[in-house]
Amino acid sequence: MRHIQEKFEELLEKHGLKKTPSRLSVLNILSSREVATSELYLEQKLGDKVNRVTLYRILKTFEGKGIIHKVLDQNGTANYAVCSPQCNEWHHHDEHLHFNCVVCNKVYCLDNIEFPDVKIPRGFKLESVNYTASGICKQCRKSADTKN
Repeated sequence: MRHIQEKFEELLEKHGLKKTPSRLSVLNILSSREVATSELYLEQKLGDKVNRVTLYRILKTFEGKGIIHKVLDQNGTANYAVCSPQCNEWHHHDEHLHFNCVVCNKVYCLDNIEFPDVKIPRGFKLESVNYTASGICKQCRKSADTKN
């Protein structure tokens, strides 16, 4: 646990951010989950430790610094996941598939799927690419299979 805490402290320092208990708690929750995490879930997990306004500011700051990225689920709810180490405040490198489960509404970041380069017309400037798919995650499929 101590090693992970040090890693988070180094990450905040790298991005010029103070190492506050609130920021470290948010990073700990986000990195411990295999799915993107909603602000509501974070509020519930953090309880009275971090108020809603502070949490909102932390998420906005982390997103702006390239520490986390935001992805919308099928209901339009913002969910957050830790970025790849190559991300920074000038460019996110999270061009991976976001899989929305239509049963449990969880959003998974699937990093190991190859995509072709996006070629845009001359005069356009590409800032980000978002790949989203929906279907049934393996947990929900497994649950459905055991019921049948």
